[in-house]
Amino acid sequence: MQYHKSARLLFLLVIVFFSTQAFAQNKKSFQQDMNEWKQKRINALKDANGWLNLTGLYWLKTGKNNFGSDAANELVYQHPEMPKLAGYFILENHQVNWVTAENVKTSIKDSLITSALLYEEGKHNAPLVALGNLRWNIIQRDDKIGIRLRDLNSPVVKSFKGCERYKDDSTWRLTAKFEKKQENKLLITNVLGQTNEQASPGKLIFTIAGKEYQLDALAEGNELFILFGDATSGKGTYPAGRFLYADLPDANGNTIIDFNKAFNPPCAFTIYATCPLPPKQNILPIAITAGEKDHHGGRR
Repeated sequence: MQYHKSARLLFLLVIVFFSTQAFAQNKKSFQQDMNEWKQKRINALKDANGWLNLTGLYWLKTGKNNFGSDAANELVYQHPEMPKLAGYFILENHQVNWVTAENVKTSIKDSLITSALLYEEGKHNAPLVALGNLRWNIIQRDDKIGIRLRDLNSPVVKSFKGCERYKDDSTWRLTAKFEKKQENKLLITNVLGQTNEQASPGKLIFTIAGKEYQLDALAEGNELFILFGDATSGKGTYPAGRFLYADLPDANGNTIIDFNKAFNPPCAFTIYATCPLPPKQNILPIAITAGEKDHHGGRR
């Protein structure tokens, strides 16, 4: 009888041990995943195509737009590497052409250019023009066409260590049910006040503290993209809301919505971005105390 009691006790201890080990491993996996995600986030922001090196945004007028450091230009950018006149943009017939000024060296993909077609309506992937450490390309926002300027040697990039965050907490990693929508369009307004229809495959439904909530999602490649606000917006997190990605749902219509990976929009870092805003139905009435906090001092 004593033998059976000892064997049973040993069996329970083994179960407890392996349960504890499994819990520790799951916790470790969660923290490892978060550490990797945070490092990727920092790398993306500091990348040449990241948001930290943005240093100018100029909207073009129809016709010729001189670009350089001289105050007489239509587009003025004061920088040691910027000539008094770097060249000019010509906006005509829904096209933008660039012409380089004499004795100035500009290039596209390491090939020197004297002129180039930078934008044509209906075509994407506008080429990036280089002048020293400066880079610029064309962007379009509805009927507005502009120049997005970057400085690859920006001190903001060098000094950036990451965003202040809430403490990582696995309880904010939630299972969500994906529900397809009859109407697959979502009206999204940006900081310029422009509103566009975007494809919305459906919404994510999840539970927090026993109460059900939902967020409309946008389709972006092989992921779902969510714009949301909550009770922390403007009270610890970026006032205009945050962004979040989720995997496409599995065969059962389930996915994971991890608020630990909620992140700031580009406008939290620079005034030279044109960010989308969360639709009204995506403003949650509760505080999501997870993910990135507002990047104070980042907007310049």
